Amino acid sequence: MAVITVSRQFGSGGDEISEMICRTTGYHLFDKNILAKAAFESGLTDQEIVDYCEDNYRVKNFFDRLFGTARPVGTVHVWKETTEGVRISEELKLNEEQSLNCVRKAIDTAHRLGNIVIVGRGGQVLLQDEPDVIHVRVIAPLEERIIRVRNSPQMANRTFNDSVEARRAAQLLIEKNDAASADYLRRFYGVDWSSPQLYHLIINTGKLSIDKAANVIIEAARLLQ
Repeated sequence: MAVITVSRQFGSGGDEISEMICRTTGYHLFDKNILAKAAFESGLTDQEIVDYCEDNYRVKNFFDRLFGTARPVGTVHVWKETTEGVRISEELKLNEEQSLNCVRKAIDTAHRLGNIVIVGRGGQVLLQDEPDVIHVRVIAPLEERIIRVRNSPQMANRTFNDSVEARRAAQLLIEKNDAASADYLRRFYGVDWSSPQLYHLIINTGKLSIDKAANVIIEAARLLQ
């Protein structure tokens, strides 16, 4: 089957769909093992892998844009050879562009390996011209996403005064994560995250259950292959 990229609104069920696809097909989910392989090929160690994706991206604020702040976003280790010929590991702080390059190389590695589902990380842009890749976007109505997020492990340990406060907290979390995803794709790849032209399929989990959505994507990937 084709490689699958999944872009998802926060709380839409995209992660659950991706996991179900992997369980059903035997595919692998893009993870730190793939990043470690790409890091090794780039001369980095696997002591710390930088997965600079939408989930840990912070929307660049006004002062960052004004002054062009190049803040480090991760730390990795590179192999260095001393004058005595001894191979040692040296710490290196990576800025956004360097961290993105790690992710881009990892996605290229994942595509070469095949049989993989890539969630987020700009996969729909980086692999847009590859004929053996199907790009999927998962969406859902806001009210359904609020319910999912409110019942998610992320909010399970939080205490709220009433249901109104809980709903507002879930909505704020959705807005924050969606804004980060949109800004990530716009800033680094110059595309509109929600543009239907980026995708083969747009799945609305307000219309299809998680398992049915996974089955539709699997069948589409088989047809593409």
